[in-house]
Amino acid sequence: MQDKYLFEYAVVRFVPRVERQEFLNVGVILYCAKQKFLQAKYHVNESRLQAFSPGTDLRELTRHIYAMELICCGGDGAGPIGQLDMASRFRWLTASRSTVLQTSKVHPGFCGNSLETLEKLFYALVC
Repeated sequence: MQDKYLFEYAVVRFVPRVERQEFLNVGVILYCAKQKFLQAKYHVNESRLQAFSPGTDLRELTRHIYAMELICCGGDGAGPIGQLDMASRFRWLTASRSTVLQTSKVHPGFCGNSLETLEKLFYALVC
C-alpha cells in the first residue's frame, strides 16, 4: 500500500478589480512537507483573460506569476522571501492580500505523489 502524505494547496486567482471580488483562476500552489515539495503550476488563457478583463497587461500579470514561481523554488534568485524555509514560503504566498493576484484559502488533503496531485488539481481548478 502506498503511503499517503498530508498536503496543502491554494488556488491562485487573478482579481482585476479587488472591490468587485470577481476572479479568474490562473494557477495552483501545492505544499507537502513530508515530500519536501513546494511547486506552482500556472496557465493564463489569453482569450479568457481579455474577455474577463479587457485591457489587462498580460506581460505584467505574467511577471507577477513568475515571481510567485521563483519564491516556490527558493534560492538566491527569489529575493528575501526565497531565503525562507519551504513552509514559510508557502505561508507567505498564501497569506491574505488585496492585490490583483490572490490565493484562495488553504485546503488540505492526502496524496501519494505531490506532483501528480498538483497536476490533477490544476486541471480540475484552472483549465
